[in-house]
Amino acid sequence: MERNAALELLKKHVKNENLLKHCLASEAVMRALAARLGADPELWGLAGLLHDVDAELTSGDLKRHTLEAEKILLGAGLPGELVEAVKMHNEAAHSVKREQLFHKALAAGETVTGLITATALVYPDRKLAGVKVSSVIKRMKDKRFAASVDRGIIMECGALGLKLDEFVELSLAAMLAIAPDLGL
Repeated sequence: MERNAALELLKKHVKNENLLKHCLASEAVMRALAARLGADPELWGLAGLLHDVDAELTSGDLKRHTLEAEKILLGAGLPGELVEAVKMHNEAAHSVKREQLFHKALAAGETVTGLITATALVYPDRKLAGVKVSSVIKRMKDKRFAASVDRGIIMECGALGLKLDEFVELSLAAMLAIAPDLGL
């Protein structure tokens, strides 16, 4: 599936602008991770873009989230590898743990976007350009800050062979590259 068709599929199921921006950020991070790890940037990017395609349909119910996405994505003819990664970014809906690199990358990559965005939003200009890696890491240590962001999932970056600071730097740079699309 071409990226434009994937974006249209996402917009068919997701109307919330902030959720759409989160998906765009996740796509950018996944493309950067793929390039860094020698994976397919197109495949990984589409997984990032489409990972929350069922978020509104399931109303944030983590026991159902990604089960509906699986149906939507298979119905659209997306590759099984991508569908499986999307499924596994939410372990709460399944009885198995993430083990594959692609699955861990998507889970960690989409989760870190929330922490980076929250960090940018506390700055006076609310822009990514002023965000420093050290600031994101400092805020990660404060569990009250962006409390819904699962730090344990972000730390799965270690399974990708990346230290936290490297992972945050790569993710922040990827999001900066599309900052206008993110409104940040």
